[in-house]
Amino acid sequence: MNRDSNIYTVLYATVLVVVVAAVLAVASGALKAPQERNKEIEKKMNILTSVGKAAGADNAGDKNAYIEEEYDKYIVEAFLVNAKGVKTEGDAFNADLKAELKKPEAERRLPVFVCDDNGSKQYIIPVRGAGLWGAIWGYISLKDDFNTVYGAVFDHAGETPGLGAEIAGSEFQKQFSGKKIYRDGKFVAVEVIKNGSVATDDYRVDGITGGTLTSKAVGKMLFDCLSNYENFFGVQKQNK
Repeated sequence: MNRDSNIYTVLYATVLVVVVAAVLAVASGALKAPQERNKEIEKKMNILTSVGKAAGADNAGDKNAYIEEEYDKYIVEAFLVNAKGVKTEGDAFNADLKAELKKPEAERRLPVFVCDDNGSKQYIIPVRGAGLWGAIWGYISLKDDFNTVYGAVFDHAGETPGLGAEIAGSEFQKQFSGKKIYRDGKFVAVEVIKNGSVATDDYRVDGITGGTLTSKAVGKMLFDCLSNYENFFGVQKQNK
């Protein structure tokens, strides 16, 4: 065949595209399992971090194995709750919070994770919302009074480095420990205020300097997501 002909050029390009597509498909299939595994480990790490566990992950010889061991040791229960705050069947770990929050309230099935540390229990609630430039998410853990925050961890898709992205830093996150989500019996979540604007108290934390919009987004995320669990908190208090 004449290599200078249009037919040869078209055939060559077609074969090349098919070969490249096949290679990419094989590579994608081979990488899918490790990628899913990495997501699972990262999720378990974030859940543990919200209750102050797995602190030695970075120094562990086998980080993944260490996180798995810590998760199995401390996370003793995971379940879904419906709009009435009652446990329901389903896979809590693999629940799609983004999809559930889009459903009508009565149809939502939301995950709860329970940490047991020598008889002391914390209840871990996933949260998700919209930041300045993309999604923000995290986990907030409550003591078994279902009012006092035990710990929190947050992350983001694309907030500004050095500003809004600091919600993923320990200095911001550690402020939430000990805060209350109810004031005089009324649900308030935890408000994130402009840094230094007013004195913080049991219900407020300082936002990120220069990251006011992202900070406010965290506060809105906490209110919107935790409010979905109010019935669950009520049921648990009644059962104590």
